[in-house]
Amino acid sequence: MLRSALLLLAASSSLFAQGRNVPGQFDYYVLSLSWSPEHCAGPQGSRDRFQCGGERKFGFIVHGLWPQFERGWPESCGTGPGPDRATIDEMMPIMPSPGLMRHEWQKHGTCSGLTPKQYFNRIRDTYRAIKVPPDYQQPPRQITVKPTDIEAKFVAANPGMTPQSIGIVCTGNGRFLQEVRICLDKNMKPRPCSADVRDCRSPQVIMQPVK
Repeated sequence: MLRSALLLLAASSSLFAQGRNVPGQFDYYVLSLSWSPEHCAGPQGSRDRFQCGGERKFGFIVHGLWPQFERGWPESCGTGPGPDRATIDEMMPIMPSPGLMRHEWQKHGTCSGLTPKQYFNRIRDTYRAIKVPPDYQQPPRQITVKPTDIEAKFVAANPGMTPQSIGIVCTGNGRFLQEVRICLDKNMKPRPCSADVRDCRSPQVIMQPVK
C-alpha cells in the first residue's frame, strides 16, 4: 500500500512539473546581472579565459533572463538547437561565455516561447535599456556598500524601477556582491518581484574592483 501511494505521489509530481514546464507559460521575467569581478576573483575565474582572461574588463554582465511564476519557475521546457555561432558572437560583449549561453537557453530560454535568436535579442535589448549607476560601472577600487544603497542607485538611474523590483544576491558568506536581479513584466517593464527573488541579508557587501 505504501509503495503504491509513493508511486502515485511521484507520478502526480511529475505531471505537475510537466504542466508547469510549457514554453511561453509563465508570469514574468528576472534579468540576472552578475558582478563579473566577483566571479573572476574565485577559482572558476582562473579557468575562464573568455570572461576573465582577455583584455576587456567586465563589470555587470548578463547571467540570464529567467521566466518565473509568482511561486517557482519553469525550466528545461524543450529540446532542439540552441544559439548559432552568429548569435553567440553578438552576445559576447555582454554575456562573455558560450557555455553559459547554451546552458541558459536550454534551462531558461526554452521556457520563453521564443526562438534562440528572439530570446537573445530580448536579453541584449533589455540589458541596453537598463542603466547601471555610474558608481558601479568600472570601480577601480573595492567598494563596501549596503544592499539597500545598491537598490536605491539602480532606482534613481532607471525611471519606473522600485526597490521591490530588485533583488540583491551576495555570496554564501554574505561578504561579497554576486548579482543584481531585476524583475520585469512580459513587456520588459519593471514590476515587483515575488517572494522567490530574495534579497541579501548582510548589512553591507563588498564589490570587488574592475581590474
